[in-house]
Amino acid sequence: MATYTPEQLERRNNSKWTMVQAVLAPLQFLMFIISFSLVVRYLVTGNGFAIANISVLIKIGILWLITLTGMIWEKEIFGHWFLAPQFFWEDVGNAVAMLMHNLYFFARWQGWSEQAIMMLMLMAYVSYMFNCAQFILKGLQTRKQRRLEALAPVTATQMKMR
Repeated sequence: MATYTPEQLERRNNSKWTMVQAVLAPLQFLMFIISFSLVVRYLVTGNGFAIANISVLIKIGILWLITLTGMIWEKEIFGHWFLAPQFFWEDVGNAVAMLMHNLYFFARWQGWSEQAIMMLMLMAYVSYMFNCAQFILKGLQTRKQRRLEALAPVTATQMKMR
C-alpha cells in the first residue's frame, strides 16, 4: 500500500507542518543521543545525575512537541488526529514511547531511586529507538513512492513512443 494518495502527497509537500516535523525529528534524535549518553554515563559512573535528569526532561519535552505537532500534521494530511491507517503502527509505537517516557514522572512522584529512574529512561529510550526506526522506514518507503510516481509519466511516454 502506498503511504500517500497523490492528493495527500500534495498536501504533505505543501504543509508547514511537514517542515516542522522535518526540523523537530533530527532535533529530537540529537537530544536522544545526548541524553542517552548522559544516562548511560550516570549508570556506569554514578556521576552526573542532575545533568542526566535535565536532559531527560528536555527529551520528554521535545517528544511531546513532536507528537502534538505530528498530530496536527496527520489531521491535515489524512484527516485523523491519531492512528490514521497509513501511520497506524508508527502511532502505536509513538504511544508506547510516550508512555515509557512519561513513566518518569510517576517514578519521581513515587520516590524511585536515581538509579531506578535512569534505568527506566534507558528502557524508554529503547522504545524510542524502535519508533524512530519505524519512521525512518516509512520515510524510505515514501521516498521510493515519490521516485516511482516521478518515473511513471516518463515510462508511459516511452511506452507510447514504441
